[in-house]
Amino acid sequence: MRFKRKFKSNLMVNKLRDLLLNRWTTISIVLAIALTWEFLSRNGFISPLFFPPPTVIGETLVEQISTGELLAQLQPTIRRLLTGFIFGGLFGLLLGLSMGWSKTLRTALDPIIAALHPVPKITILPLILMIFGIGETSRIFVIAISAFFPMLINSMAGVMEINPTLFEVLRNYKANRWMIFRQLILPGSLPFIMTGARLSLNRSLMISIAMEMVFSNDGIGEMIWFAWQTMRTEELYVGIFTISLIGIALSGLVKIFSYYLTPWNQNA
Repeated sequence: MRFKRKFKSNLMVNKLRDLLLNRWTTISIVLAIALTWEFLSRNGFISPLFFPPPTVIGETLVEQISTGELLAQLQPTIRRLLTGFIFGGLFGLLLGLSMGWSKTLRTALDPIIAALHPVPKITILPLILMIFGIGETSRIFVIAISAFFPMLINSMAGVMEINPTLFEVLRNYKANRWMIFRQLILPGSLPFIMTGARLSLNRSLMISIAMEMVFSNDGIGEMIWFAWQTMRTEELYVGIFTISLIGIALSGLVKIFSYYLTPWNQNA
């Protein structure tokens, strides 16, 4: 058992090392852009007001981290994002698996999903504000809706991609519905579920920032909006950079879960 854990740990280290080695081109491009930006801004070729030097942005980032201001704004954003994702994503997962499994349910609900999915979720904000009022419930509800559809569609597609013959095999062995779900439907659709989780998290992050910019007293979105109102451009860039880091962290977290939950699908 210890050898198996050590082997998996070494495998992860090797994959991480290979990933870093393969990303040297991307890192070089980012560094080249940053150096060019720094040179142009410092020498007046571009306006430092709108494009402050990356070193100034970095100093602002370090200052906000040291004072705790960035963490104070980050916490409500993460809380809203995860709360909305859990509620919307979980409901989308359960309904998606059910629709993929049951043709009757899929036939009944698929037209409704097809009609509601293209509607921009931000457009229903006035209605949600009328129902729930201006508060945390409205923000989380919109985030949950945005997380619901990607998880539902991918979960349903995952079940539908399972070979129908496998269902017949389990039925021939007198497997009940719980056994079919646990031994076939859930593991068979996991790669699609992880893809849906990644899309839902990204959508939840995007809507969380939008909600905070529209109506909120805290969060990264509110920080960006306040920086724009007061022309603190370097703080605006810090907010954008922070959002990018959150997105990278969430994507990496999903990939780690995918590696352990779907070892047969390493391209996911």
